[in-house]
Amino acid sequence: MQLREFLPRVLNRDLMEMLHKARAAHTVKEQFTQEQEQLRQECLHLQSRLDAVQTECQKEREEKLLMREQLWQSGAELQQQADFCSSLGSASCSLLWSCSSSEQTVTHWLSDGKLQSFLLVAAQTLESFVRSLDEEVKAEDHSSQEHQFVLAVAGTITNIAAVPCGRDFLSSSAHVLLDTLMKLMELMKPGVFPKLKVLMLMALYNVSISIKGLKYISENPGLLPLIWTLLDDGDWEVCLHSLRLLQSVLLEEELLLLLGSSLLDPELQARVSGLTSSKQPSLRVTAQQTLEDLQALAQGRRCKQSSL
Repeated sequence: MQLREFLPRVLNRDLMEMLHKARAAHTVKEQFTQEQEQLRQECLHLQSRLDAVQTECQKEREEKLLMREQLWQSGAELQQQADFCSSLGSASCSLLWSCSSSEQTVTHWLSDGKLQSFLLVAAQTLESFVRSLDEEVKAEDHSSQEHQFVLAVAGTITNIAAVPCGRDFLSSSAHVLLDTLMKLMELMKPGVFPKLKVLMLMALYNVSISIKGLKYISENPGLLPLIWTLLDDGDWEVCLHSLRLLQSVLLEEELLLLLGSSLLDPELQARVSGLTSSKQPSLRVTAQQTLEDLQALAQGRRCKQSSL
């Protein structure tokens, strides 16, 4: 009787424990299933976002490749246009250079009233070119369209200054251009583009033939320091035309009073004296003449001082 009463109690207790554990396991399983489903949904969401991002990245990559291709094409077209403009500018200015050798042509340009605008553009062109030398190394290439263009611009200015009416116009109405020429030669390093320096020096020399022009450029405080620097340029033609410009200054007595102390500097005589041994006959002769003028100036100054 006792076993019969005790056994159901034990079985019921074990059964209840098993049912309780089963319910707990089922609850855990449901939670795990829910968490698994939630993770699966999150993975699907992340995968969807990943697919969208990858699609967007691929689209951006294709757009960048397309833009790069368009940029390359635009660059090539721009370079073609630049080459064409350089070629056209070189050809046009070469024609101007050739035409400007005629005094009649220069006179016509002056009467037409368009010369002033050309000179302003010419000054800007030369300045832009020379200043670009500090940003990139440019070897002197005589076949370069850009080089020919700049030389033609400078040559046209030189020819205009060679004509009496042209130099008078430059002396009175092109001070910006004259200042620009001197400033640009200060910026150019020794031995760099000597042909361009020669043309600019020739232009200044032609202007100096006019008394008004000579007085204007001599009033520029940078003139004599510029001449000193160019006498050591290393290119004999640059040295020659620097001496000729100096000779033009030495011929004007009024300027000798203004620049006398600078012209009497022993270093200037020493630089000119060093050129008297040049292998180039024209440079050697010009240097000797200039040295004699400087020595005569110094002798005259000493005589005046001794008489006082």
